[in-house]
Amino acid sequence: MIEIKDVVEKVILVAVSLEDIKDTNEALDELEELVKTAGAVTVARMVQNRDTINNGTYLGKGKIEELRTEILMYEATGIVCDDELSPIQLKNLEDMLDTKVMDRTMVILDIFAGRASTKEGKIQVELAQLKYRSSRLIGMGKSLSKLGGGIGTRGPGEKKLEVDRRIIKERVAQLNSELEDVKRHRMEQRKHRSNNPTPVVCIAGYTNAGKSTLMNYFMGISTGDTPENKAFVKDMLFATLDPFSKKITFEDNKSFILTDTVGFVSKLPHSLVEAFKSTLEEVTEASLLVYVVDISSDNYMHQLNVTRQVIGELNAKDIPYLVAYNKIDKISQDDLEKRGDITHPYVDISALTGQGVEALIDEIKKTIFIDEREVELLIPYVDGSITSSLQNSRTILLTEYREEGTYIKVVLKSTELSRYEKYIIN
Repeated sequence: MIEIKDVVEKVILVAVSLEDIKDTNEALDELEELVKTAGAVTVARMVQNRDTINNGTYLGKGKIEELRTEILMYEATGIVCDDELSPIQLKNLEDMLDTKVMDRTMVILDIFAGRASTKEGKIQVELAQLKYRSSRLIGMGKSLSKLGGGIGTRGPGEKKLEVDRRIIKERVAQLNSELEDVKRHRMEQRKHRSNNPTPVVCIAGYTNAGKSTLMNYFMGISTGDTPENKAFVKDMLFATLDPFSKKITFEDNKSFILTDTVGFVSKLPHSLVEAFKSTLEEVTEASLLVYVVDISSDNYMHQLNVTRQVIGELNAKDIPYLVAYNKIDKISQDDLEKRGDITHPYVDISALTGQGVEALIDEIKKTIFIDEREVELLIPYVDGSITSSLQNSRTILLTEYREEGTYIKVVLKSTELSRYEKYIIN
């Protein structure tokens, strides 16, 4: 029996450097990781230094000829450009190179298509893909027909070229309708949570910065959690795509909802940010944002800036935040000290080993529980509904059943004191 193996895409990475070649090389390093995550192999790189990007062909004609030679030499099945290509650039490059042409956006969309697991995630990814492809149908003949090892081909990309804009428009309308239904359900969940004073802490950051590892550490120390309640962790970009929330309860009975969000990358396609807004809006409900940054990365500040930029697009930049510089187990103390003065609130941690995480927990508690105080209440038995409400939604430290009524030591926000004033005994 003949064994049939999947064809692995072999691609050449292409970029135009307008200013700093170091920044371009770092962008290509990230693009290579994206390509690897999508299931392809990078066989070569090509960078052209230019004052401006060629509006018609992305690269200059001489560089295109050089690229054609390299495609033959490395037996590449396609190229991946670091910038998002216009429809005319895509068409011209395919015509001149006679190979599959992709860009960073297409690769990211492909990864998302392979990772989305919930109904909402799949709808959001397909919407982003369809909107991206609808304006590029003219120039995507080879990109849609040369179906290789997976990169740039998942989801709607597998449809034949004759799927025209009218059909795409109808599908987009259908998906938008389905997404609205899902969003209404999510809003109901948020409304239910808004009636519960438990604060929400959102983890945000670059993909592969260690957000899910930190999530698992918190769940590991949370009272009442079981070992199987774990977020998926793997050393790859976009290992987790759909948000994951868990109530974290400590031994002092204080608790908060911890939410792990989708990771970010440079040049995250605007269509994806738009499509995933309903998911990312979890961030806007947070009492505190924890930005997880991979301190072992050479461009960790760039990662932090990208994350804050995307958060800003969600109108959540005014929410209190704390930076967790993760993976300190991978660098030396000297390297940590080379950062100089840091003006924003931060904690150095290793989510893998647990180093510094207790300090992070202390900082989180100081922020989200700053407006709380312990009070003692004595509630007559005739007001049993008040007792039930407190026990279901507040941090109860002690409950005793006395002759005069139910004694409760509870943590309340200062804004709630007037509501229970007549029951306060201390």
